[in-house]
Amino acid sequence: MSDDILINVTPQETRVAVLQQGIVQELHIERGSHRGMVSNMYVGRVKRVLPGMQSAFIDIGQERCAFLHVADIWENRTTTGDAAKPIEKVLFEGQSLLVQVIKEPIGTKGARLSTQISIAGRLLVYLPQESNIGVSQRIENEADRKLLRDKLQALLPEKHSGGYIIRTLAETATDSDFQADIAYLDKLWSNLQQRAKGISTPVLLYQELDIGLRVLRDFVSENTARILVDSRETYERTLTFAQDYIDSAIPKLEHYLGQRPLFDLYGVEEEIEKALSRRVDLKSGGYLIFDQTEALTTVDVNTGGFVGGRNFDDTIFKTNLEAAQVIARQLRLRNLGGIIICDFIDMDTAEHRNAVLDEFKKALSIDHTRITVNGFSSLGLVEMTRKRTRESLAHVLCEPCPTCQGRGEVKTAQTVCYQIQREIVREARQFNAREYRILASQPVIDMFLDEESQSLGQLSVFIGKPVSLQVETLYNQEQYDIILM
Repeated sequence: MSDDILINVTPQETRVAVLQQGIVQELHIERGSHRGMVSNMYVGRVKRVLPGMQSAFIDIGQERCAFLHVADIWENRTTTGDAAKPIEKVLFEGQSLLVQVIKEPIGTKGARLSTQISIAGRLLVYLPQESNIGVSQRIENEADRKLLRDKLQALLPEKHSGGYIIRTLAETATDSDFQADIAYLDKLWSNLQQRAKGISTPVLLYQELDIGLRVLRDFVSENTARILVDSRETYERTLTFAQDYIDSAIPKLEHYLGQRPLFDLYGVEEEIEKALSRRVDLKSGGYLIFDQTEALTTVDVNTGGFVGGRNFDDTIFKTNLEAAQVIARQLRLRNLGGIIICDFIDMDTAEHRNAVLDEFKKALSIDHTRITVNGFSSLGLVEMTRKRTRESLAHVLCEPCPTCQGRGEVKTAQTVCYQIQREIVREARQFNAREYRILASQPVIDMFLDEESQSLGQLSVFIGKPVSLQVETLYNQEQYDIILM
């Protein structure tokens, strides 16, 4: 299965799309004004310790203080079976602390931190505080895992300190590839330690690679056919990076010079629009509804106009099978995380439920993000979690509607009319105005002049004062003002 990686660059943002067989599977967007923070290292200052929450707020020089839980303090781990120390025994206000971001700020929450440091290379993740060698869970064959572990152990210098996690890409790596990665990570960690000495806090000590270079490090594999870059400057920078660290990526890099925009040519712009839509249509005629809330995301599967198949059970089964594949892809495109509830169409047979669940897990298996999937619940729902480390696509590209404040609906003109009338009654009891003037949107004023004209006349009689109307074209349907004349 061949993959293509498209890198679209403008002065303000870089967008990356990963395609498999011509179909967009992943989207990554990074803006110059808001670079991602995950994996960044800071020398921070403890701002406040909260014993009741067993956590602390750390000033890392950002707008909001970051959050550190006692479970994420590496120094507080115990291997003797003794209880870990409470956070007030480990940290104190004003203390300087080396921390790493493990979760982006999301909504009103600050970044989440850990004091366990990890530095990602091409083939390895270096853990300077550890001593063990781990292997990526994606390498499932036990013999391969042992072979890689022994291979790395043999290549490490005698007095070397620190542990490693062997990444999936290391399966086909040579000894020289391993040695180059070890040397790069050792040098980087040594430089960071030197910089951290005597430095004033808070300060950014290490910034993760930008998305253009991170793509080469994390996404390029033997299945990658081409890496198309539409910016000469970025192409030259990625080429230099590849020459230094990833020789295998050099022949795959291409500078795209076509007249048609790169994302238009491969249909990525259309996929972005679909990923921002609440409804996603299935080829069979069914459709999905995605609803993202603060607590969780729900996905509802509907048959829609699909009536194919020999019988109704067959129709439902085929719709659910297609939905399983599309949901997995949309979760990646939208970067939805946290708790996710999938409401597949009810199936009567356990055989169909198991087949749909297997298809769903298979479609999710190519996701780079950690996922857990539970089977069908007693209510027929599939509950799952997807690790949330950064904002979803909708939160990056969109903001709450100023008209409905993100509710997705507005009060009817009639509802607003009745609300205005109640407020006028309240005002009339407090103030002795000569006249009351209603400033509102066109639909609300039209409602007062037509269906609610009688109730407006009754209101005028009730308060004993005239009520006039005035259209404000810039007001939305819920907006109004009452002027006391």
